[in-house]
Formats: sequence, C-alpha cells, structure tokens
Amino acid sequence: MLRWICNIYYHVRHSRFLKVTFHRLLIFLFVLSATGLAVAEDVSTSEFTPVLPKRELYDQGRWIYEQNCMICHGRDGDGKGELAAATVPKPRPFASGVFKFHTTPAGKMPTNDDLRRTVTGGLAGTAMGMFNKFPPDDLEAVIEYVKSFSRKWRKTVNYGPPLPEPVMPEWFAKDNELKSHAVKGSLVFGSTCMICHGAEGAGDGPALPALKDMWGEPAKPADLREQWLRRGTDIKDVYWALMTGRDGTPMISYAEVLNEEQRWDVVAFIQTLRTKKAEATTASK
Repeated sequence: MLRWICNIYYHVRHSRFLKVTFHRLLIFLFVLSATGLAVAEDVSTSEFTPVLPKRELYDQGRWIYEQNCMICHGRDGDGKGELAAATVPKPRPFASGVFKFHTTPAGKMPTNDDLRRTVTGGLAGTAMGMFNKFPPDDLEAVIEYVKSFSRKWRKTVNYGPPLPEPVMPEWFAKDNELKSHAVKGSLVFGSTCMICHGAEGAGDGPALPALKDMWGEPAKPADLREQWLRRGTDIKDVYWALMTGRDGTPMISYAEVLNEEQRWDVVAFIQTLRTKKAEATTASK
C-alpha cells in the first residue's frame, strides 16, 4: 500500500497535467465539504449531433491563421509564437485541444459559436485582440483550421451539447431583493470561491501561490471586482464560468456542486463587489 501511494505521489509531482488535475480535485473536495453536492441539471443529448471539422476549409483557414494568429499561437498551434514569451497570460496552445471559454459542459470541445465569440470579441486583459473584421467565410475557415491542431476534434466523444442560455432572475432588477440574495451569495462565495479569489474577489486568495494551469504557468484568479472580465462586461459570463469552469486551470465547474439558486446568489454577490469597486473609482476622480 505504501509503495502504491508513493507511486501516485511521484506521478502527480512530475506531471503537469496531473498537477492541475490534482489541484482541481482538492478544490472540488473542499467545496463539497463546505456546501454538499447539488443535484446535477439534466442536459438532454438525445438530439445532439456533433459537427466535425470541415477539411475543405483547411487551406483557406491556414492562410488566415498564418497572417493573423501564428505570431502568438505558433506555426504548430503550440502557443509558442514569436510574441508568446512576452505575453501574460500565455497564448492558448491549440494542440492541447483544451479551451477555457465555451458554453458546453466542462471538458467538452467548444462550439463554433464559442470560438467565433472569442475570435471576434477578444479576451480582456490579455494579448488576444478583437478580430472582428474578417469576412464570414474567412472567419469560418480559420476556426476550422484551429481544429486541425488537435485530434480531440475528430472524436465525437469529446463533444457535448451547449448548455441552456442562462435566464437572469427577475429579482436581479430589484435592489432590495438583489441585496438579500447577495448576502446569501457571500456565504456561498466564502465557502467555495474565497480560497482562490479572496474574500473581496480581488484574485488574492490563500491558494494563489500554488495555482498553476495544466501547462505549468501561474493561474492567477480573476479580479471579480473589475467591470471587464475576460469575456466582457456581461454579468451572465460569471454564471457561465460557474457552469463550465475554465478547462486547463484550477477553476472547476460548479454545475454539480451548486444548484441554480446558489449560483445566481454568488453572481449577485459578485455584482455588489463590482458596483462597490466602480463607486470607489468614481469617488476617487
């Protein structure tokens, strides 16, 4: 038994993938011990048919990629382009087949719409700009070319249906009810999110020094007080992050950890943090 445990420890210590998986598991177990397991929401897959890569767009997509994306993401999609060393966070290595931003369940490949939104909308606080001037056919072609870097795109088991679009609760528009839900959300936040994001959502939680992504790079949690998060200013994106997690990072999915009410309560609390930061910034001018 001791030898078995030592072997597990050795492999975790020497594997980047196992390190981030191990860290995600620890966070997941910590959350479960604090909140209990919520009932998973049913997502029907009976009518879902994956859309596999379109090889006929390869050459067109390659030209677009080499002209616009290769300088950061690398010729081979390994995230090691000419400018990669100077960027924080590092460019996504497409060859891994792991994507942070998607509307599909955790661990599943993003939809074309997900990739389209990242390309055209960019990612705030990173070197990923807004490539929103591509003609529609060029945009589709470069999305298909990105899929050529990883074999995960060829296997239907890696696909999943997009999750339902979140519907903002009516109470979100009523100040008194919002505050009430935010109070409840602060308790959930304290037991689930604070360890990484910090008590005030500044991204300075006690776990910060140990947080790394699956590529061994520092994985600093988002400063949730900011108006601009990675995907923009829409507060719904916080809910999406809770549902899907951030694949390849210690940020786990809370789809099966928190129920819908708890997730919206956390979103309400984060909204109050953003409002507080915005008011403080305005007052200081």
